[in-house]
Order: sequence, then structure tokens, then C-alpha cells
Amino acid sequence: MANGSYRVAADIGGTFTDIVVQHTGTGQCRAAKVLSTPANPARAVATGIAQALPSDADIDFFVHGTTVGINALLTRRGARVALITTRHFGDIYTIQGNDRKEIFSIRWNKPKPLVPREHTFEIAERISGKGEVVTPLDVTELEQVADAIRDGGFEAVAVCFLFSFLNPEHELATEAFLKRKLPGTRIALSHRVSPEWREFERTSTTVMDSYLSPVVSAYLDELSDLLADRIARGHAIHIMESNGGIMTAASASRAPLQTVLSGPVGGAVGGRELSRSTGIANMICIDMGGTSFDTSLIIDGQPSGSNEAEIIGLPVQLAVVDIHVIGAGGGSIAWTETGALRVGPQSAGSSPGPACYGLGGKLPTVSDANLVLGRLDEGNFSDESIVLDRRLASEALGQLAKRFGMTDHELAQGIVDITNAKMADAIRTITVKRGIDPREFVLVAFGGAGPSQAVALAEQLEIGKVLVPVMPGAFSAWGMLQTDIRHDFKETLYSYLDKADISRLEERFRRLESLGVDHLRSESVGRENLRFTRSADFRYEGQEYVLTIEFPEGPIDVQAVRDRFDAAYLRQYGHNSPESRVEMTNIRLVVIGLISRPKPNMDVALTGAAACSREVHFDGRPCPTKIVDRDSIGDHSVIDGPAIIEEGTATTLVPPDWQARQVDGGHLMLNRRESAP
Repeated sequence: MANGSYRVAADIGGTFTDIVVQHTGTGQCRAAKVLSTPANPARAVATGIAQALPSDADIDFFVHGTTVGINALLTRRGARVALITTRHFGDIYTIQGNDRKEIFSIRWNKPKPLVPREHTFEIAERISGKGEVVTPLDVTELEQVADAIRDGGFEAVAVCFLFSFLNPEHELATEAFLKRKLPGTRIALSHRVSPEWREFERTSTTVMDSYLSPVVSAYLDELSDLLADRIARGHAIHIMESNGGIMTAASASRAPLQTVLSGPVGGAVGGRELSRSTGIANMICIDMGGTSFDTSLIIDGQPSGSNEAEIIGLPVQLAVVDIHVIGAGGGSIAWTETGALRVGPQSAGSSPGPACYGLGGKLPTVSDANLVLGRLDEGNFSDESIVLDRRLASEALGQLAKRFGMTDHELAQGIVDITNAKMADAIRTITVKRGIDPREFVLVAFGGAGPSQAVALAEQLEIGKVLVPVMPGAFSAWGMLQTDIRHDFKETLYSYLDKADISRLEERFRRLESLGVDHLRSESVGRENLRFTRSADFRYEGQEYVLTIEFPEGPIDVQAVRDRFDAAYLRQYGHNSPESRVEMTNIRLVVIGLISRPKPNMDVALTGAAACSREVHFDGRPCPTKIVDRDSIGDHSVIDGPAIIEEGTATTLVPPDWQARQVDGGHLMLNRRESAP
């Protein structure tokens, strides 16, 4: 690439770490892949950057999607946390409310809390439901609790008092006291983490933030040290947020929970940009890597999102892009249980990796199956950084095939079919089970393994079109370069909509805007680059849960908001109640800090490489198949299946009766041959 400065994105996966670099002047992009380093994820990022850029290149923008937070939760390797709460309310977090998701399941187990009951401390204090002090904070008791926290070796403290979102006086006093008594201990206050009602959910959110705080902060400190010589002076490291925006590493260290879905969200953001550039409004985005399969929706050009989520079975009050994740990837291990074949969720990861990597792995994986079926090229994988070994893959499959009296090829097809069925079910979870017809969407496939499985998924779901973007194997990292700084602010403000005090509502929104301006100023974003979106949570009278409705621009119009709520309710549930009163519960403000960036230049020089052929198995039968270098495909060229389109970061499988054509932007559109234009 040309000399100059660069914008860089890094996406850490379970098997590979993807790096995308973009020249700031020309907008030209390229991708690199390196094996992830689970023991120290930051080292793979540094290695990938060194591989992608010369040592003297300037990096004036860096963004990173990290899985450190979600991995700490999944493995239960977060901080030792003490929870401080109001006297007589210490059981709220342990009891976990009464919202059992599977009321008829005899195998349901209540999620294990991150803080056991014996690590919960109660303090005499009380704020009323109107925000008034009923019982002053007992500092004497706080002294005893501080001693117990010090003696217990706790690394972080979560403070969640009753109704602190209305009056944070006692939480602030507790923080000030603990900072004096326990210097260096991380302290999370519920009115900062989630100033919103629902006591158990707010407590759960605050505890999770504390649980992640030392882990995420330590990782970000190490990453900053490793990249200190690469990032241009005066430029910050940015981290992807679960809401699809980015924030500085300093902000992420103060609000670690915001990074919990940082890793997979880049693909959804990339899908939004792809929707804008192609004009395709509705997409199902699938990201299949080495370890996981992530799926998300783009509806009317925007990623589907939510203001709450459930992680490891525990609720969090957090703005998130709605992503469904299962353990299915190229490294997913095939195994037996009670005489049946299973695939995943266990993964060979990057160490030792699939058997065909030749790094010591012995167990058969999806990648081994695809290699045996002829769908992967031994010498053209991951920018040639790894040479695949078909013999090792056959040996791993052969041991398992003997148990079932099958050939290697038959077992390989079975492994691929089981994996496809699991992934199709994951897509149904976010579509069919929510009343959404997947046949009305285009399937967008990316990740190192996504394009090779995409058509099989489309056929199971009766989807007619599959779009494979440019640089699919690093598409999530590319998506990270297409987003802006974002922060979400909220507060509980209850009222009947028809009785809402508009002047009070406007004043509360202005207060949130002031917080947003101050926060983004600390991240070096000027007022002229800020954009605000107002919304609120509404429900019909007597209901428990809400829909979030965006306010139209301009002065608040109650009737317009009411009409939007009724229409949204009808779309979501198939009916509504225009005659019922509507309640408002929380108000929300999204603050976007626009970042200037060059237009992506995805042009590649045509190689003119001639197509070759090899035998590939489709549905259990060998078939002579064209092997095409993606860089040799010209604008609007058409490739009839059976064909395999190879590139540095991924392999696209075009089965018989399908065809691929290159569309504007260099993307590939796959259709059934009879329906292709």
C-alpha cells in the first residue's frame, strides 16, 4: 500500500485475529489474518498490525473489538466483587425476581449469580420512591463493611441502593468514603451504570460492570502499552461498544460493561454500511468464524437493537445491537454422545486448532470436513499463512468414521449438514420465532467460514439471495471502521403520555444533552459534530414491559409519538389497543459524535488468473468444480456453479444450480440459476 497514515481495525476471534487497514488518503483497504493468542489477546493484535503495515507507518485512527469481557463472563473469571445494598434488601440479587424464562422446563436451573449472598453487605439507609431521604446513611456501618471488603480481598465493589436513580446522594457518599478507605479498589454506582428502575435488573447490571472492571481495564492497559509506539501522538485507541458505536479506551475502562458484545457487533455495523451502499434494506447478517456463529438483522437499513439483554442468563440494562451467538465455526469439534454424532459447541480454537492446521490438533472439526470434501484449498488459506494438510484431516475424520461404519467423505458431509442445521436454527431464533419471515431478507455471509456455508443455509430457510461482501473474512473488522462515537443516556421519568408535562420533558432531555456534550468533549468531539436522537419507553396501561419509540425531530408532538407507538406495537405483536391509555417509563438520548473518514476504496487489480478445476463433493457426490480467483472476476461477471471462489480471507461455495455475479462495489450476489437476472 502507499506511504502515509492509516486507519486500522482489529477484531479478535476464537481462532483468528483480523486486521483491516485503510489508507487515510486514498481510502484503499486491505486485510490480514493471524492466529489468535488466547493467553494474551493483545499480542495477536500487535502481530497482525506488524504484518499488515510497515514499521514506520503512522496509525491516526485505531478501533478494536474485544472479546475479553464476554469471555470473562462465559468462563466466570472476572473480579471478586462485594455488593453493598440497602438494609433488608440484600436478597434481591440472589432471588433474581420471578421472571423465569422456561416455566415448563423441568431441567431449568436458575443462573448462578456473580456475587454470592455471603459477599453482599447491607447498610442502614433509605431513599423513598419520590427520591426523598427516609433513613440517613449510617457511616458507622460503612466503616465495618470497608474493613470486611479489605480483609476479604475483594477487587471491586458494586453499590446499589434502593431508588438511587432518583436521588444518588447515598451512593455518592458511599463512594467518597470507600475511596478514602480502599484506595485503588474499583467502585461502580448503580445510578451511573444504569439510572433506571427495576431493582433486580439494575443490581445485576451494576454487579456485572464491577465483575468486568479490573479484567477489561488490565487488558486495555496492556493493549495501550503494546501499541504505544504505533499510534500517532495525540490519537486515542477506540473500542467498539455493544450499541454499535465506539468510545475511547479511557471511557471503556470506566464503563467496561459497554464492551461486553464489542467483538461481534462490528459485523452488524458493516451490514448497515452495506445496506446503505447497495440499497438493500433488509438483511440477515451471518458471521461464521473459527469458533462461533453470530447472526443479526438489518431492518430498514439499521441494525436491530434493544435496551436490555440477557448474558449468561443474567439481565443487563444496556443498549445493545441484537446479536444471537452459538458455538459453531470452522474449529467446532465433531464428537459422539449416546451413539449419535454431535458438532460443537467445543472448538479447537487457534491452539491446537483443527487437525488439518498441523499444529497438534487431533480431533475432527468442520474445517477438516470441508477440506476432505474438497471445498478448501490446501495451499490457499488465510493469506497462505497456514498450509492445510488433507492427510491429517482424513486421519482425524477416519477414526470417528469407523465408529459409524462410514467413509471419510460420508462423515464429512454429515458434519457439515449438522452444522448447517444448527446455524439455520439460530437464524430462525431471531426471525421466525419473532414473527419475521426470513424469505423477505437477503442473507449476507461473512467471516472466514460464512461464505462456504451460506447457500446451504439459504436453501434451508428458502432465502433467494446471498450477498458475499468484499473482504468477507475480515468484514467485522471493516465494519468497525464505518462507525462513529456513540453514548447512550437515560433516566426514569414516569407519566401517562396524555398527561405528560411537555416543558418538564423538554427540560429533562436538555439535561441529558448537556451530559452528552460534556462526555463527548472529553473524547475530543466538538459540539458541531454531535447528533442527538430522543426516544422513550412506552406501554399500554396495566402492562409490565415496554417498546422504545423515537421522537420525531422538532418540538415534542404527543399525538405523533402516540401514533408511532400504536404502529410499532401492531408490527411487533400483530395487534394494538388505540383506545387504551399509554404510560411513559424512561426517557433515552443517543449522542453520536461524527468521525471524518475517507470513502472505502475496495478496488483490486485484476490478476487475470486462469480458472482451474478440482473434484468437490456436493450432497455426497463428487463433482468437477471450477476454482476461480476472486481477484480475477471483472465487473458484472457471472460464475455458474458448481464453482469455488477463493480469496485470501474466505472461500465462497457456489453449488450446482446456483450462480454468482459481481455487483457494484465488488460484492458477490448469489442466486439460484433459474431466478438469476
